Amino acid sequence: MLEPAAAANKAKPASKGRRTTGYWSRLGIRMLQHKYMYLLVLPGLIYFILFKFAPMWGLLIAFKDYNPFGGFWGSPWVGAKHFNELFTDNAFYMMLRNTFAINLIGLVFMFPVPIVLALMLNEVRHEAFKRLNQSIVYLPHFLSWVVVASMTFFILSTDVGIVNKLITGAGHESVAFLSNPNYFWGLITAQSMWKEAGWGTIIFLAAMAGVDPQRYEAAVVDGANRWRQIWHITLPAIRPTIIILLILRLGHMADVGFEQVLLMQNPLVLSVSEVFDTYAYTHGILKGQISAGVTVGMFKGVVGLVLVLASNYVVKKLGHEGIY
Repeated sequence: MLEPAAAANKAKPASKGRRTTGYWSRLGIRMLQHKYMYLLVLPGLIYFILFKFAPMWGLLIAFKDYNPFGGFWGSPWVGAKHFNELFTDNAFYMMLRNTFAINLIGLVFMFPVPIVLALMLNEVRHEAFKRLNQSIVYLPHFLSWVVVASMTFFILSTDVGIVNKLITGAGHESVAFLSNPNYFWGLITAQSMWKEAGWGTIIFLAAMAGVDPQRYEAAVVDGANRWRQIWHITLPAIRPTIIILLILRLGHMADVGFEQVLLMQNPLVLSVSEVFDTYAYTHGILKGQISAGVTVGMFKGVVGLVLVLASNYVVKKLGHEGIY
């Protein structure tokens, strides 16, 4: 009576081994069948391994008192010392406020702009005119922030700014747009909107191109005008795209464009322009406190991860599809 049971028990590991071997065999066959697709993915995969995953070991520097001369292994472990210094720094809550305020303003005022702009471009029926408008709104994306900051200076500065020349020409005093803290957040948002709104329409236009034209034809037969077609057909069709991009945007709530803020920053607006990115640059590069800079980057990454997971959970609870 015991021999069949023992034989069965001995057969189980072998069966599991055969299943594992069979899985890898089937995977190898599929890879050979779709070898060109895997070759197409290979450069992107290598990029992410080399520049995204491999450097993550450097996060350990946040738990060390890093010394470039001693190297990684020669620097002593200090545990959570740098995190305690960051959270107890007098500027921490100011940076937290500025970072989230700039991102929230951008989320409210900038995130809908590419959607509206894509809807407007989608309604243009003359193809040549549509392509011309697309090229015009895409163009600012390819300008560097140095160029954008220089243009802003020549437009809004009190000395040579065109706007202030018009204001003083009308008999009024010049306005300190670039040195008044009350204008900084709005100015940053306006710059980002002008530079990136057109580029952001690409994904939404691609989503709109996938809408079945027969749905619009059926709506016309039912007497729906263009506004009704947009509201009941176009917007529901691109809703999954909007939700995914919104979740990904929330993942960058602790991340502000470093180059843009640094170029627009000056001592008079430091109270509203100091963010985590400029803090990491000041302490990590200028002051040589590399561990402090890595600590800020790690804190930003954790905040972004938590926001993505939380927003994805809420979206799926509301009955929509998330990013996973």
